[in-house]
Amino acid sequence: MALFAVQYTYTDDADLVATFRPEHREFLSALHAEGTLLLSGPLGGTPGGLLVLTAESDAAALAALDADPFLRESVIVDRVAREWTVVIGEVPGA
Repeated sequence: MALFAVQYTYTDDADLVATFRPEHREFLSALHAEGTLLLSGPLGGTPGGLLVLTAESDAAALAALDADPFLRESVIVDRVAREWTVVIGEVPGA
C-alpha cells in the first residue's frame, strides 16, 4: 500500500456544498474508520479539499472515493490523485 494525496476542487455553489456536506462527511468518516482515509479537510483559497488515503494505485485511491456524495451531486468539479512519499514526519495510520 502507498499513500495518495487526492485534491478535490468544488463548485462555487456554496448552497450545494452546504446541502451535501453532512452526507459527504459521513461517507468520509466511514472510510476513515476502515483505515482507507487517513486525513481529510478543506483547503483555503478556492473551494476544495485535500484527502490522504492508502491505496494500491492512484486509480484505486479515486475508486475508493467514487461513492462520495459530493461526486454524485456534482459538488466536485475536478479531482486528482497523486502518490505521496512522506520524507519528514509521520502520517497517522500509514
